[in-house]
Amino acid sequence: MHLVESQNANFSVDFKEALINPNTPQGGLYTPAFLPKFDGYACKNLSYKEFALELIKSFKFGYEETFKKALKSYDKFDDKNCPIVLQKINEKLYINELYHGPTRAFKDMALQPFGVLLSEFCKDKKILILCATSGDTGPATLKSFENNPNIKVACMYPKNGTSLVQALQMRTMKAENLRVFAINGDFDEAQKTLKNLLSKEDFKNKLKNYELCAANSVNFGRILFQIIYHYYAAVQIGKKLDIIVPSGNFGNALGAYFAKKMGAKIDKIKIASNENKILSEFFNEGVYDLRDKKLIKTISPAMDILISSNVERLLFDKFKDKRTKELIHQLKNQKYFKLNQNELESLREDFEADYCTDEECVKFIKNSKILIDPHTATCFKLFNENKIQIISSTAEWSKFTPSMMKALFQKECINEKEDIKRIAKEFKVELKPEILELFDKQDESVESIESEEVENKILEWINQ
Repeated sequence: MHLVESQNANFSVDFKEALINPNTPQGGLYTPAFLPKFDGYACKNLSYKEFALELIKSFKFGYEETFKKALKSYDKFDDKNCPIVLQKINEKLYINELYHGPTRAFKDMALQPFGVLLSEFCKDKKILILCATSGDTGPATLKSFENNPNIKVACMYPKNGTSLVQALQMRTMKAENLRVFAINGDFDEAQKTLKNLLSKEDFKNKLKNYELCAANSVNFGRILFQIIYHYYAAVQIGKKLDIIVPSGNFGNALGAYFAKKMGAKIDKIKIASNENKILSEFFNEGVYDLRDKKLIKTISPAMDILISSNVERLLFDKFKDKRTKELIHQLKNQKYFKLNQNELESLREDFEADYCTDEECVKFIKNSKILIDPHTATCFKLFNENKIQIISSTAEWSKFTPSMMKALFQKECINEKEDIKRIAKEFKVELKPEILELFDKQDESVESIESEEVENKILEWINQ
């Protein structure tokens, strides 16, 4: 199977090309022309890695041996036999813990195998990977390519837009092939900078021998691995269910939608937003409206996003390339688009959405039977006790200690390292030593730059 451009389905490339060069001619996203059918329920007794390989094979991309190597990256997770932990809370509620990898966030689920794929495909090439992060993509990308001799990674994050642990995870990785830039701006500004550089011919020409790639979920290589864990979890339960996803850039939720279309017994994908409720407005009203909107900083910072890139892939799957191009161009030029009633009804067949305030989020953390981070907590707003549901838990609580202290003990976080240990002791949970060690490496100040400076900073580094 080839992948097509979301704004021009007549243009297609194979999986390898889309992974290495995710930038399309018309500025769209590579996506499947159609989703293959896959009987995951016949594979229930397979291991996670075996299940994953069978699902990937259904796309007929080829490269089977390379995918086998990529899936071995899950050996680095807490349980090398299964990278996820599916917790049963009661008869109606399960929590799919997706954060048991090296950086304690769900981004490891895709970026660990993605790193192997790109390394295997580019043994004879030099690659520069650009990454924009709202918190977890950055650490996961940097970790995946740390010390790779042929691949350099330039990662941008909003200076005050991530948790301290997330920022430390990025800043304390000192491998020579990695560079991290704290920018004055929010995630949308970082993502805009990434997209501009990916499409800028003058920038690419100045990179000498390096080819340009991206590790964000604009790359379909990321989305592919996010389909798997939703389908696998649904198979383990075996009954029709809803999946609730805390969503910012919409890649995780898109993976659940693709899993449903491929054959998973999923009824609704429920989109949980924080107070940046752009997605809840979209799925409830059929309107994507950026006019007069300003990003709100919340206690779930990885979801502090207004421009959700992967909505474009959903538009393509629902309404095809011509309509997708029309809507995306309208959003780009007018900061607004509106679906017609039939299109909105089509979305509602598969999706529900709501948003959670910080105040509500704090209550869900406090009242939960287990430790949940502020992103996972937003999902409880959409829980319906009459249906079986899986909540996608996207990050370990330890990355958001100040919010956890306020929610659990109504106290300010004075010493984050000691407060992490206090929470772990109180709830009798084990902490990864790598998290605590971050605080011993903490630097006193972080230089921040304007997004316009990123291009020159990268070129200075590359051309040293």
